[in-house]
Amino acid sequence: MRTAFGQTFDVPDGYLNTASIGIPPTVVADALVGAVNRWRAGADAPPDFDVDVLAARKAFGQLVGAAEGHVATGASVSQLVSLVAASVPDGTRVLTVPGEFTSVTFPFAAQAHRGVTITEADLSEVDGYDLVAASVVQSADGSVLDLAALKEAAQASGTRVLLDVSQAAGWMPLDLGWADWVVGACYKWLMASRGAAWLALTPEALERTLPFAANWYAGDDPWSTVYGLPLRLADDARRLDLSPVWFAQHTAAIAVPWLASLDLEAVREHCVGLADGLAVALGMEPRGSAILSLDIPGAAEKLAAAGVKSSIRAGRVRLSCHLYNTPADIESVLAALRD
Repeated sequence: MRTAFGQTFDVPDGYLNTASIGIPPTVVADALVGAVNRWRAGADAPPDFDVDVLAARKAFGQLVGAAEGHVATGASVSQLVSLVAASVPDGTRVLTVPGEFTSVTFPFAAQAHRGVTITEADLSEVDGYDLVAASVVQSADGSVLDLAALKEAAQASGTRVLLDVSQAAGWMPLDLGWADWVVGACYKWLMASRGAAWLALTPEALERTLPFAANWYAGDDPWSTVYGLPLRLADDARRLDLSPVWFAQHTAAIAVPWLASLDLEAVREHCVGLADGLAVALGMEPRGSAILSLDIPGAAEKLAAAGVKSSIRAGRVRLSCHLYNTPADIESVLAALRD
């Protein structure tokens, strides 16, 4: 058992794989077990989870700099990005970074029949593009986007911006109210169970984003919009909501508000300090990210043999340090690679 930032964790030694699956605080895991036990006894009713949806929505907004009325909830990043991609005008020119995670890019590529194009290139020049879609932190190697430069360039050119914070929110302080769309998943650095995601929109972006997944839960009063016409959707971002995955929202309602209450500068210092310290020990340049990518022959096998949990992404070993990791985890990597 470990303690970090006021919570306890059952995270095993050498677990450096949060970029794939975050380990929940014990209070979150216990809440999920309790929800499963209530489910098997038929103790919960669907409206009981509405308070969880509200709490998670509000907390995600706090993490990225958006009011709760400007945050929609869904099930995955790709589902929410698809709402944006299907809403952009015919012929929209989209710019992304090379090797971007495909949940960000595929929804736009799938709109090719409307003349929508998506180009992989450096983001230093956004002129000539209508929209930039990119992750704040890259999944494959932990590269951190220069947000200040992108903001300046986008505002100067009038280019709209969609940012994925799935590998950033939870360890990195974020103030992204300037971005048109901000999307993120729940089950990595936010440490909830898989099945929830959020999309924060500016008022202008909300007007441009169409409710292609319109459903009863997107109604102005979900419990009175379950039958019959006419269409009567919420007048805020809830009109884009998907019917919630209950257990994911239940765990997110605990984990995300807790994260939003923390000093995220201190969280970043902890996470980046571990990752950069490992980089320096391995003779690499520190990158200011909680994710480190290793191109070392045999590293995956050595780490697995030593019980270090990592991932292989883009042909390299990917290690990720969250607030529950310790210097002992880093030493286990160094010992394994020395051996």
